[in-house]
Amino acid sequence: MFGDIMGMMGKLKETQQKIEDTKKRLDTVLIDEQSNDGLLKVTLTANRKVKSIAIDDALLEDKEQLEDYLVLVMNKAIEKATNVNEAELGAVAKEGMPNIPGLDMFK
Repeated sequence: MFGDIMGMMGKLKETQQKIEDTKKRLDTVLIDEQSNDGLLKVTLTANRKVKSIAIDDALLEDKEQLEDYLVLVMNKAIEKATNVNEAELGAVAKEGMPNIPGLDMFK
């Protein structure tokens, strides 16, 4: 029994390391999103850090429209980044979790 626990602890440590490695890799995965007309473009990492925002001059004329565009496009980009992030980290966590009844917090 004790050997099982030690084995599980080792596996959990290994999984934590894999999660950290995956998080680092997700910093290099870029998610591009833009408004339908292409006037506003944003790039985020899969860890949801903003890398760049490009605003066409046409949007500078209308503050309200620019604000609306930013909200819409940022939300779409964050949603995409979150999906990538959760899929990647979820796969690592699931693969590394020992099958312990009642411990399904990673699902």
